[in-house]
Amino acid sequence: MVEQNIKREFNCDIERLWNIITDNNNYAWRSDLSKIEIIDDKHFIEYAKNNYPTYFTITSKEKLKEYKFDIENTNIKGKWIGIFKKLDNGNVLLDFTEKIEINNFIMKLLAKPYLKNQQKRYIKDLEKELNK
Repeated sequence: MVEQNIKREFNCDIERLWNIITDNNNYAWRSDLSKIEIIDDKHFIEYAKNNYPTYFTITSKEKLKEYKFDIENTNIKGKWIGIFKKLDNGNVLLDFTEKIEINNFIMKLLAKPYLKNQQKRYIKDLEKELNK
């Protein structure tokens, strides 16, 4: 299993941050996606720019605190954990962890840098959206 974590402090309202991240109807800010298909309140499919689907099952959604889901596509299976914490200085600490198992041997070698890169892009996209 490959695990990658990223933490970032944001100077914004925790509710705004929560709403941006958890609202799958508004995904245009994500530079890595072509679309999100919402199946029901617990299931959705993200499509990469090349239309490659990844399936998500929400396992926990505790407002302003945590957002967790299982992830699966033909190459990977795992979990994504997002923790939101309001800090004493008024900022919000976002703590994301991805834990995945990889089906493809070659991808296993590239998984850690790939996840790190994906997380950096997600944070960069999120920062752009927050600065609008």
